[in-house]
Amino acid sequence: MSVTLLSSPKASSLPVYAVEADALDACKAPKTAISWAKANGFSGAAATVLTVPGENGAVAGAFFGLGKTDAGNPLAAGALARHLPEGDWHFADAPKDAELAILGLLLGSYAFTRYGKKPRNALGFVLPEGVDANRVERLANGCFLARDLINTPAGDMGPDALEDATRALANEHGASLSVTLGNDLLKKNLPMIHAVGRAAEAAPRLLDLRWGRENAPKITLVGKGVCFDTGGLDIKPAAGMLLMKKDMGGAANVLGLAAILMAAKLDIRLRVLIPAVENAVAGNAFRPGDVLTSRKGLTVEIGNTDAEGRLVLADAMALADEEEPELLIDMATLTGAARVALGPDVPPYYTDDEALAGALAQASESVADPLWRMPLWKPYLSRLDSKIADINNVSLDGFAGSPIAGLFLGRFVEKAKSWAHFDIYGWNPADKPYAPIGGEAQGIRAIERVLANRYGSAS
Repeated sequence: MSVTLLSSPKASSLPVYAVEADALDACKAPKTAISWAKANGFSGAAATVLTVPGENGAVAGAFFGLGKTDAGNPLAAGALARHLPEGDWHFADAPKDAELAILGLLLGSYAFTRYGKKPRNALGFVLPEGVDANRVERLANGCFLARDLINTPAGDMGPDALEDATRALANEHGASLSVTLGNDLLKKNLPMIHAVGRAAEAAPRLLDLRWGRENAPKITLVGKGVCFDTGGLDIKPAAGMLLMKKDMGGAANVLGLAAILMAAKLDIRLRVLIPAVENAVAGNAFRPGDVLTSRKGLTVEIGNTDAEGRLVLADAMALADEEEPELLIDMATLTGAARVALGPDVPPYYTDDEALAGALAQASESVADPLWRMPLWKPYLSRLDSKIADINNVSLDGFAGSPIAGLFLGRFVEKAKSWAHFDIYGWNPADKPYAPIGGEAQGIRAIERVLANRYGSAS
């Protein structure tokens, strides 16, 4: 993290003047600074930054554009991390939502540096009154973990490397990790995870992380860990494979969320299940038309090998469901249909729990973490009918792809008291002030807010 949060102002810290669009004259900056801003065409447009020189030519402060009232994103202060010169800074006036502004500043400082890219400028920034440094830092660190995992190419983030990352997280927080590897998946009745991953050089595996006291409320997170997806024998075109390193974005996101929850020391019994596989092409790959028997006992006809994520999730979710958790959450980069419906920035989620849906909607709005509820429309289940098996893994007409994928997963959840499915993209296709192009954490801050409200935080 290239931004250090300062608990008290330093004499050397410089002011940042936040300005709404076309409201320079209402700003409390010195008149000479306002004249400088006008001369340089600064209008307060959203996420714009203009440094101000002092009498000796050194930087004396900066303007930050808020944009039009009610139209700005509270995380847009991330632009400051990209454009301010190195040094110590403070807000001249506390932003309307100071916590989200500081979080945006931290998120905007992110750079993926593993392969030689340079880090952002090192900044010190004074915390506005009332902002909890521990909270915003653990939120940012959880998002950074998800971004780092997704951004890492599949050559360095296969099922074995994903296991290593999960183990490192478990060790950091005193969690336990068990791994079911290769043919042991068959012995432990996880046959669909094995079938999807058996053609790859790195053996398929199920990662099972546990943390928290045994008698606390059981919260289980399941993340799709397809480390690379060729499409299998229904192979994708070359263009369709370019971003498939991100097909483990569900796993990355639940690990980021787990990092936040464990750092907050919520009073929960946390379980994280990640089926980690690569959907590869080889002579022993599973085929279109094959029928797989799932952990739950349902037989699944393979209508398309490129709908593999729901297969590995189904076995993991069936295992999670046997424990009857209070809340079961799965996250997956599951369907292109979700992107067609809502675009890359707004992940749909599915649940029949009205209280949970309401809490997620409220949290999404309050923490600026976009989510949108979509329906588990039960009549669509008939579109998954198979003539020879209990269910097909795809519908034949292509309609309602994201809800139907959710309905497929719902067939494997029976005992959990509450369940929610998140069909995320896990990627920023365009730069944002608080997020560069690349891997992204989606929905985990909203989920964290719901869980923190329910189970309390040690912050």
